[in-house]
Amino acid sequence: MGRLYPSGRNPLYNCRLTLPFRQLGNTETTMVKIRLTRGGAKKRPFYHIIVTDSRSARDGRNIERVGYYNPVATGGEKRVEMDVARVQHWIGQGAQLSDKVADLYKQVAKAATAA
Repeated sequence: MGRLYPSGRNPLYNCRLTLPFRQLGNTETTMVKIRLTRGGAKKRPFYHIIVTDSRSARDGRNIERVGYYNPVATGGEKRVEMDVARVQHWIGQGAQLSDKVADLYKQVAKAATAA
């Protein structure tokens, strides 16, 4: 057994690296989110709309890319492009939309019904 520190902790145990099994969760119950990931240059944001595990970082790993959002679109550039069928599929599977993506989804759905 390892030497104990004066506080009584084991020096081989690092709580940040070693989590109890019950906190790791099960992949079957993992929450899936549809959210934005940032791209583009400094002062020129561009966002991809992605489906991802809720625990992953903002610009981290994603499951699927379902569209994009360009908040600084000018001229003939599209502001929002989204695959509505895939978003509906993921919502049916239990995915949660972020607030901004929910607003964008409503805009796209409204434009699709108007056209």
